[in-house]
Amino acid sequence: MAFHLRTCRTALAAALTTVLLAPIPATAADAGRRQGAELCTAGRDRAFAARMSRDIRAALSSRRGAVSVAVHDTRTGLVCNLASRRRYDSASVVKVLMMEAALRRAQEWGRGLTAWERRRIRPMITVSDNTATTWLWRNLGQPRLSRFLRHVGTTSTTLGPYGFWGLTRTTAADQMKLLGVLTGARGDLRASSRAYGLRQMAEVRRDQRWGVPAGMPRGVRAHLKNGWLPRAKFGWRVHSVGVFTGAGRTYRIVVLSHGNPSMSYGVRTIERIAQAVHRGLNRGRALGQGFTPESEISEVPDGSAPAEGEGGKPAA
Repeated sequence: MAFHLRTCRTALAAALTTVLLAPIPATAADAGRRQGAELCTAGRDRAFAARMSRDIRAALSSRRGAVSVAVHDTRTGLVCNLASRRRYDSASVVKVLMMEAALRRAQEWGRGLTAWERRRIRPMITVSDNTATTWLWRNLGQPRLSRFLRHVGTTSTTLGPYGFWGLTRTTAADQMKLLGVLTGARGDLRASSRAYGLRQMAEVRRDQRWGVPAGMPRGVRAHLKNGWLPRAKFGWRVHSVGVFTGAGRTYRIVVLSHGNPSMSYGVRTIERIAQAVHRGLNRGRALGQGFTPESEISEVPDGSAPAEGEGGKPAA
């Protein structure tokens, strides 16, 4: 009898271990359904918030992978959060952090940007130049970048291990705070510095202007930065963050994702969400930018992290 009980206990423990360690399937559509009507709020306008929640969930319908969304609109007070505290490898969206930290340092030191800084910041943002980014990452140093993150109030962003900035871990909630630095939501940068940062993001080259601008109306200007990086675990990370200005309003959209089977799949998921947000915030206005044609989406990584070696760590 004792042997039988020990055998049963062993089998039960093995079964529980299998259940606990088994991967839990989570699709974007599942996440949207779980959020229900609580996904968005808009002050007392519950009908508007509920409509935006439904539209975002519909955009996620049948989509694969993990998706996090954060939205804030100053005019209506709309705030949307979907899994906004889930952490992702940042890929190239971390470049916004580096630009802001450089602007903040110049402000603290009572000067403007140096010519050296300008020659790195502009290509880092407008063409996603990785060499310029690495130089700026080293020049700023992780202690300063960490202090800036604390100053802004981020809670879940940690700088990349092994010195690899593209493997910085972040959340949609933290990216929303970093975009808020450029819109003046916190007063971290003077107006001229915010204008400089937004101008760089408004001049991102055409082939990198996919993602959150999809669906925006005419008369609205997009200031954005994207990231796109495949890894062995969680497949393609495809991210897009942006500030939108014009027509008397400013709003921010952040969409982070991983588990995408391809870059183009991730881009389309982001653009479906962005279209729903722009449409809801700008009803009756003519469309200014549609979906990015798949033929124009490259499947080449952004190069924000080196190829993986054995054990899942970056190769030397």
